[in-house]
Amino acid sequence: MTFETTKTHIVHGGTLRYLKHDSTTTGTPMTLSVFMPAGEGPFPVLIWLSGLTCTEDNFTTKAGAYKAAAEHGLIIVAPDTSPRGDGVADDPAYDLGQGAGFYLDATQAPWAAHFRMETYVTDELIALIDAAFPTKDARAISGHSMGGHGALTLALNHPDLFRSVSAFAPICSPTQCAWGEKAFTAYLGDDRAAWDRYDAAKLIAAGTARGVYDDILIDQGDADSFLTDQLKPELLQAAADAAGQNITLRMQPGYDHSYFFMTSFIADHVAFHAKRLKG
Repeated sequence: MTFETTKTHIVHGGTLRYLKHDSTTTGTPMTLSVFMPAGEGPFPVLIWLSGLTCTEDNFTTKAGAYKAAAEHGLIIVAPDTSPRGDGVADDPAYDLGQGAGFYLDATQAPWAAHFRMETYVTDELIALIDAAFPTKDARAISGHSMGGHGALTLALNHPDLFRSVSAFAPICSPTQCAWGEKAFTAYLGDDRAAWDRYDAAKLIAAGTARGVYDDILIDQGDADSFLTDQLKPELLQAAADAAGQNITLRMQPGYDHSYFFMTSFIADHVAFHAKRLKG
């Protein structure tokens, strides 16, 4: 399978491509962007997962990550947040359906037919990127909000695939917030035991990250309107403390949930991953 290139831009000496392909995992077309720094490579890869309502374009145009990626010699891959298109299940609300894939494999109708974002990212997407670009076998993952949840849970459930993980304002315990309860009930059903493998706080509390990740970098704005009801970073910190897992949780004064927050600290995250991908 090959990618179709829909747009190309030169940025910070590297090449940014918008790509499209037919996914065998979701059964739909999928879109993404890929930044490759100048040179022949091979390069390590950072996968970025975006949040609710986003496409591949939000991070690509707003995060300002490519200067740091060019300096550190990292490929950055930013896929869409869910399958889309005619015949794909959807919901009128912003927090379920298209644009709200939650990076899990749905088991319930009507979602199970297409909403298989865990397998898409960890299996199909990685294989396609490795086949199409000069990549090293060194990979990291990061994301924002729903994508921060995805980055944490995919890294914790697939430690063989990733050397490092970070997140901006992640949904730290989806089983204990309204966003997660709504999505997990729809996608996974009423058996809450099936939800736990998609809850970063519970995975860390169970010791999943112990001995795998030397540190997990989390940035969270203290003026984020979703902080108290939906994100709950204190649950992640408590789980890490109980399990003896090192995390660096940076509460950033005055910052909200927007890409203004991310662009302020994205270079720190790129450097965090570059150190571990090249070590």
